[in-house]
Amino acid sequence: MRQERGKGGPPQPPRSRQQKPEAEDRVRPGITRMFATAIPGLAPLVIRELNALQGVQVTDSGFDGRSDFILFDVERGARDRVWSVHTVEDIFVEVGRTMRSSGDRPHWIAGRIWRPERVQRALSVWADEVRPLAGSMTFRVIARVLQERSFKRTDLRRHVHNAVSSDKPKWKFADPAQVEVWISEYRQGRLVAGLRLSDVSMRQHEGREVERSGALRPTVAAAMVTLAGEPSGTLLDPCCGSGTILREAAGADWTPEGSDIDPEAVEIARQNIPEAPVRRADARDLDLADGSVGACVSNLPFGQQYEVQGNMQDWLHTVLTELSRVTQRGGRVILLAPSIPRSAVPATLHLRDRYPIRLLGTKTTIWAYDRV
Repeated sequence: MRQERGKGGPPQPPRSRQQKPEAEDRVRPGITRMFATAIPGLAPLVIRELNALQGVQVTDSGFDGRSDFILFDVERGARDRVWSVHTVEDIFVEVGRTMRSSGDRPHWIAGRIWRPERVQRALSVWADEVRPLAGSMTFRVIARVLQERSFKRTDLRRHVHNAVSSDKPKWKFADPAQVEVWISEYRQGRLVAGLRLSDVSMRQHEGREVERSGALRPTVAAAMVTLAGEPSGTLLDPCCGSGTILREAAGADWTPEGSDIDPEAVEIARQNIPEAPVRRADARDLDLADGSVGACVSNLPFGQQYEVQGNMQDWLHTVLTELSRVTQRGGRVILLAPSIPRSAVPATLHLRDRYPIRLLGTKTTIWAYDRV
């Protein structure tokens, strides 16, 4: 089909594409479209949590090459509930969405995404959640695409930047900026753009008093605690490190208790979560009664950041047997490790589910066991 050219401008998409709104881009009255990012592999847990919230419905999900993406609709009055989901890294209010099939050029995509009337609605939400708007704001654009055969990611970023500048001439580029505009190809051929509502404190869950090398990401710890089920007494982390899991457990109304074989880790955990008892102990020989805890949740050492004593498979079998012993029947044992051989799992633990995830480029897995 012949492409039309505007006077002195770049090629324009066919008129039917240029003027006909995409059906999926229509928003029902009273609905705010939002999306969230998560650690790769955690989308199923985030979707479960979001769909459990009254007035929130997940509509799509994908992966943009770095993060899981979860798109969802929020009814009027339900937006505050979204912030209770601790397994997400960032939350955005949607500006727009489009498809490569509607015109696969970066300036066409930018024009379809950045439409002033929708931008104003999104900015109203941004002002409610972040800070009041001013006449002059700073902004920057983050762009991600799954393939660069048609155009470069940097080209898309530049054209979206130009669209923002044209619509908001008083806004100026800065890094860091007050307003972050993200556009991502979250699924092959599908793009979504939004304004970032969260800041670094969301994914860090307000941070730790004392940091430790190799500390678990709080959103992953939150996912593991969620998999432990409804709070039922004590949640034990026998390799507690800096206490991230204990902190998430306390926030989820468990009674957290921790131990670690490393005396430095014990001291750090005590500083990070002073309300939880933390002691020095070997995970292979816990000084606890049979069935005395409701759940065990732990990021196990696997011989890279921290070494284990003896053969890894023997160590795993001994530790899992001990965790099974101290966990009450019907409780759960939730572990983070790259692999857990079936031969290392005692008969009293039944694999309920597993979630392969990626942390800082490293593949690992959340293993969820029922104590039978």
